[in-house]
Amino acid sequence: MALLDWIAPENDLRLEGEGVRLRPHRSGDFAEWADLRARSREFLQPWEPTWPRDDLTRGAYKRRLQAYAHDLERGLAYPFLVFRHSDGAMVGGITLSNVRRGVAQMGSIGYWVGQPFTRRGYTLAAVNAVTRFAFTRLGLHRVEAACIPTNEPSRGVLLKAGFKHEGLARAYLRINGIWRDHLLFGMISPAPASEQRHEDVLV
Repeated sequence: MALLDWIAPENDLRLEGEGVRLRPHRSGDFAEWADLRARSREFLQPWEPTWPRDDLTRGAYKRRLQAYAHDLERGLAYPFLVFRHSDGAMVGGITLSNVRRGVAQMGSIGYWVGQPFTRRGYTLAAVNAVTRFAFTRLGLHRVEAACIPTNEPSRGVLLKAGFKHEGLARAYLRINGIWRDHLLFGMISPAPASEQRHEDVLV
């Protein structure tokens, strides 16, 4: 697959969840993505890395797509946008990243939701869809996630999705310009190891 071919609709990877559908980013998503992120900036910024000054520009979005395509082609990360089934509105995003093969067979989940769409179950549905994808389609053995201790909604999502709280990592990630402690969560595939698929790339 050429570097940017996967952005085209005919090469879509789609996941379905309760009330939501997930697919990779496209160039045509820029306006809706930028608008949702801009409207949600004050809500999102406390939980995310510092946004570059040009983060919501078309040029920065194009670079983002190029990075996503590079990682997807190599099976390193699987970024998705999340859309509401009822009307197709974009509600947020979720990424399975840092996919490691070999003896690890694991990846990490990170997600965001636009402020107008909080507390409606969309993030939980997206997390459930991506963990199913990780365990069944990719054959991973373990999925990890982390959140700042004061982020009660995120902690609740992970626990409802079946993740187990495994500990605390001090100064784990640089969030909004500050190294922040994070709670660590993990989930193990429900399938026996002998039944798990082991794919180096998505086909």
